[in-house]
Amino acid sequence: MNKTVVNYFVLKGISDVPELHFISSLLVLLMYLIILGGNTTILLLVCLDSHLHTPMYFFLCNLSVLNICSPTVTLHKLLVLFVKGNNVVTFIDCITQASFFAWFTINELVLLTAMSYDRYVAICNPLHYSSVMSCRVCVGLATFCWSFSLLEILPFILILSQFSCYASNIINHFLCDVVILMNITCSDTSIMELVIFTEGGFLLALMPFLLTSISYVHIIGTILGIKSSTGRSKAFYTCSSHLTVVTLLYTSLACQYLSPSGTFNSTKLLSLLNTAVVPMLNPFIYSLKNTVVKTALQRKINYFKTMS
Repeated sequence: MNKTVVNYFVLKGISDVPELHFISSLLVLLMYLIILGGNTTILLLVCLDSHLHTPMYFFLCNLSVLNICSPTVTLHKLLVLFVKGNNVVTFIDCITQASFFAWFTINELVLLTAMSYDRYVAICNPLHYSSVMSCRVCVGLATFCWSFSLLEILPFILILSQFSCYASNIINHFLCDVVILMNITCSDTSIMELVIFTEGGFLLALMPFLLTSISYVHIIGTILGIKSSTGRSKAFYTCSSHLTVVTLLYTSLACQYLSPSGTFNSTKLLSLLNTAVVPMLNPFIYSLKNTVVKTALQRKINYFKTMS
C-alpha cells in the first residue's frame, strides 16, 4: 500500500454516477434551504412571541441553532461542488469539518438529554417546574452542553491532526468525518480507536442515551398513573415531539455508525439521513405536532397582515 503525506483531499460527492450528480446535488440544496427556512422560523418565532419564552422553547432555540450549523458545516463543500465543480478540500479544512461535525453531533446528544430532563420535571413535578427550571438553570444547562461537547472533542482533534500519512487522498464521500479519515490513514489508529470506544462510545453516546431513557421511564410511569384519559393524552402530547426527535437522531446515528459496512453509496445515504434529513424534519415535528407553536405562528402572521 502506498503511503502519502497529503496536503488536500478530493471529495467524490454523493453519487459516483455522473448522470445522478446534478439531481442529487439539487436535492441536497433544496433540503438545505428547507433546513435554513424551518429552523430560522423557529428561532424568530420563539424570540418574538412572549408566549414561547419558556424552558422548553429556550432549548428548542439551541436545537435550531445546531440544526443550522451542522448541515452548514457538513454540506457546504457538497454545495460548492454543485455550484463551482470544485471538490478539493485542504487538509486543514478537512480536519476542521470533521471536528465541527463531531462537536455539533455530541452537542445535540447532550442537549436532547437536557431537554428530556426538562420534560421529566414538567410532567413528573409540575408544581415545582418554574422553580426547578429557572432561567439561571436553563442558561447553565445550555452553556454546559455547548462547552462540554467542545471540550470532549479536543482529544479527537489532537489525535486526528497527528495522522501523518494516508493511503489515498481520495475520499469517496461528501464530507470529512473522523471514521472516514481513520479508514484511509496509514498512521497508527489504536489510540483513536481506544478514545472512540471509551470516551465516544460510553461517555458521549451511551450516557446521554441512558439518562434520556431514565427520564422517559419516569415520564411514562407518571403518565400511566394518571387516571383521566384526557390527562394522559395531554401529558404524552407535551413530550411527543421531543421523543420523536430523540428517536430520529439515535436511529440515524446507529444506522450510520453501527450498521455493518456496506457499499459506499449506502454509507453516504445513511450519512445524508443524519446530516440533512433529520435537521430538516425537526422544525416540522415541533411545529406540526405543537398547537402552541402553530398558534404563535398564526398570531405573528395576523400581526404582520394588520401592519401591511
